Amino acid sequence: MEEKHTWDKVNQWEEELEILKGILAKTELVETTKWGGPIYTLNNKNIVGVGGFKSYFGVWFMNGVFLNDEAKVLVNAQEGVTKALSQWRFTAKEEINEKLLLAYIQEAIDNENKGLSHKPVKKEVVICDFFAEELKKDSAFAKAFDAFSPFKQKEFLEYIATAKQEKTKITRMEKIKPMVLENRGLNDKYRG
Repeated sequence: MEEKHTWDKVNQWEEELEILKGILAKTELVETTKWGGPIYTLNNKNIVGVGGFKSYFGVWFMNGVFLNDEAKVLVNAQEGVTKALSQWRFTAKEEINEKLLLAYIQEAIDNENKGLSHKPVKKEVVICDFFAEELKKDSAFAKAFDAFSPFKQKEFLEYIATAKQEKTKITRMEKIKPMVLENRGLNDKYRG
């Protein structure tokens, strides 16, 4: 049986993470494991996670962007990357303010109950006339392409659409046509 990967850095913060878990156990949230760490859910929706890293341990609020953060303790998990996720980082167990943390967790629960959550923005569908013409010319190619998931179709479309020159589009089309007909996605070889 394959061993599940867990966060490697957790061990140095074992006691501190147990304190956070003890606080979370006082809430209505249900502990589960996702992405190799403890995540706390409400009605199967991710609300809060805890984890430890090299220089800090903390609590992650999945929709932290909606928290008032009156104590100014939250930071964006990855500036420019994450839109909704906020972290409350600690470097020592003495920094944990249980009463304040429970208030933040309760606000996160209340926000979930109100339906406040960040919905990822769907990227615009790539339209590629060159690709559309190729599909019209070859019904077997079109049928094979339609069998792919929208995600994999988009990868192919972007691959062709991002070519700046006509000759590059033709070269790329020659490369992907056999892949499509063999039901191989553009990036399948990189997927586990």
